[in-house]
Amino acid sequence: MTDQAHLAGADRALLTAANLSKLYSTRHGVIQAVDDVSFVISRGETVALVGESGCGKSTVALTLLRLIDRDGGTVVFDGRDLDQLTPREANAMRRQLSIVFQNPYASLNPRMRVRDIVGEPIHTTSGVSRGEREERITRHLLSVGLGPEHMDRFPHEFSGGQRQRIAVARALALEPRLLILDEPTAALDVSVQAQVLNLLRELQMSKGLSYLYISHDLATVECIADRVLVMYLGRIVETGPVSDVFTHPAHPYTRALLDSIPVPDPSQRERLQPLRGEVPSPLNPPSGCVFHPRCSRASSRCLQASPTLESFGNGRSAACFHDLIKEQ
Repeated sequence: MTDQAHLAGADRALLTAANLSKLYSTRHGVIQAVDDVSFVISRGETVALVGESGCGKSTVALTLLRLIDRDGGTVVFDGRDLDQLTPREANAMRRQLSIVFQNPYASLNPRMRVRDIVGEPIHTTSGVSRGEREERITRHLLSVGLGPEHMDRFPHEFSGGQRQRIAVARALALEPRLLILDEPTAALDVSVQAQVLNLLRELQMSKGLSYLYISHDLATVECIADRVLVMYLGRIVETGPVSDVFTHPAHPYTRALLDSIPVPDPSQRERLQPLRGEVPSPLNPPSGCVFHPRCSRASSRCLQASPTLESFGNGRSAACFHDLIKEQ
């Protein structure tokens, strides 16, 4: 179901994903990696996609970029359906979307110098002169806090935070309008995470970028995102402004994720109810609500039927028969 509440501002929408689905066939059966996922990203907005590892977050990102084919749904970018574009139009449109991958140690070619890493997208898609390409590379490196003196070095000569800055510079090489950030701070120390998040905020302000921020780290999500989508076993179970969702979660899964965040105050630990059990196998998902085997509020209705996203004001929606807010 589409996020109806947020579609009220569809005139500001940069990207609209509707009813996305992705299936993987394995020798053991079929996995529904993404199941009827819909959302909108407005111009200049940061939307976070959160959930446990394996819930389908990265698969959503790859289907948006058409790095893998989706099995259903549509993606509209800047008013144009990406499935209706000619090959030439699609190549031009791809320059407007870019991605920063999770692991800066694996996403950069160890045999390429920084000049070539950042300059390769420019070289392969633009007919610019060598001098103009060098000027662009320098400009993008400066925008992430690096300089011309770094251009002839290899990735192994940099720290983790510097490598991620290089990855961001590469993603900015074609001056996209939407950046997909797939766990951009997961491989970094906490102090370096703060540097990268500050950099991303500064770039968004100066370049007017929109972000899809994918993470399981709710602390960084609260720091950078405007709106959050909570995903469980391939489905969106709650959406809304970050401050509202984190303060008053509606779905028990969201509440459990928040309660799983470590807190330094021992007196607060007893009130927390961390998530119990393991994520069910996507090869054999539970009947009804897929979260019911781990939910303390599950009823017989939850075992028989699957709830759909329902809006309840202030741009929020949740897929739960026992909404934590409605039942208060």
